Amino acid sequence: MGAQHINAMQIKTSTIFPVLFAIAAIALAPHSASFAGVHHASKPAPHKKAAPAVNALPPLEAQAALAANPPALPAKAWLLMDFDSGEVLASANADEPLPPASLTKMMTSYLVEQALRSGKLKQTDLVSVSQNAWCRGSSTESCMYLPLNSQATVIDILRGIIIQSGNDASKAIAEHMAGSEEGFAKLMNAEALRLGMTHTHFVNPTGLPDPAHKSSARDLAILARAILRDSADYYPLYAEREFKYNGIKQGNRNALLYTDPTVDGLKTGHTEEAGYCLVTSSKRNDMRLITVILNTHSAQARADETRTLLGWGFSSFEKATPIQMSTVVTTAKVNLGKADTVAAGLGAPWLLTVPRGQQVQTLVELKPGLEAPVTKGAVVGKVVATSNGKPVGESPLVAQADVERAGLLLRTWQHIAKLFGK
Repeated sequence: MGAQHINAMQIKTSTIFPVLFAIAAIALAPHSASFAGVHHASKPAPHKKAAPAVNALPPLEAQAALAANPPALPAKAWLLMDFDSGEVLASANADEPLPPASLTKMMTSYLVEQALRSGKLKQTDLVSVSQNAWCRGSSTESCMYLPLNSQATVIDILRGIIIQSGNDASKAIAEHMAGSEEGFAKLMNAEALRLGMTHTHFVNPTGLPDPAHKSSARDLAILARAILRDSADYYPLYAEREFKYNGIKQGNRNALLYTDPTVDGLKTGHTEEAGYCLVTSSKRNDMRLITVILNTHSAQARADETRTLLGWGFSSFEKATPIQMSTVVTTAKVNLGKADTVAAGLGAPWLLTVPRGQQVQTLVELKPGLEAPVTKGAVVGKVVATSNGKPVGESPLVAQADVERAGLLLRTWQHIAKLFGK
């Protein structure tokens, strides 16, 4: 949301390439708006240093950071998260409930994607466009431009939500899945609760302003991580730069998709109340980071602040492997087994994101009173990683072999030996 309005005649006759569209979008001066996804036609700004925006917020210093010299960003809230661990690497006002504008549609698209995964929806299912869902073709909101009383496939609707930020597409799928926007909002809030989004309350599937419609930077990062983790089949849609429907081609409003090849999602948002918002994900080598910028002053600012945050994150952190998969980390004592001990190691590869150049230490914690039988792969403890005295991650320790339960005679002898301290 929050980009240029493109009418049907312009799109049908235009030959401008998507990259040029993005360059122009980045340079747009801020415009006020009353609705989610308001966008206006505008000429590209001259190629010169822009004057500071009169309504620019003061730089917001990091309130938490795991590495030195985090940036200060002119937004009401911002956050950087490591995708693999879910660890917040730096943040400011991470838990303040704020208007999320069309970042809301990440939950809408996530619910559609999970319904497709479970078989509740099929890509070819037809979704009807009601009077309530229909966009009237004005410049007051972002639309997919679904014709009134028409039908569209679920996969087209999903593209319209993700790429075009269509309020009509969001309302139509909400009515299709839950009977009404209000019914769909209940599904959204139930899923937010399941994911651990503790500072979020949704009222509608679009992000149109409502005093009770709020989310936080941390919660939106949790949602973005869930999309990356659970929607692998559909996540490539978030990187698509354009989508044409009903003869109208619109470009993705995430400017970083055109300027940073490591960025492959996720969503923009803009209303007058919410300001300019952006959630992105970027993968460089073996590290993927998620950023959230809430309520900054322009489309260019949200892109610039995201670039700054990603630049600091990738330059300040690195991946570390504290323990290799093949390593026997420790030997766990087993009571009442045919063997007295069992080797313990990692059950899966362990990668941590840690500040560059810092040493990682590990501490083993075993479950007390482990008794046979023990199955190979059963969790027998955990190993905790620390850096500079702070926990930076942990991984389960699992048994590397089966340990059968001893017979009655052996168990009796073990009890006697234990009584005498042997």
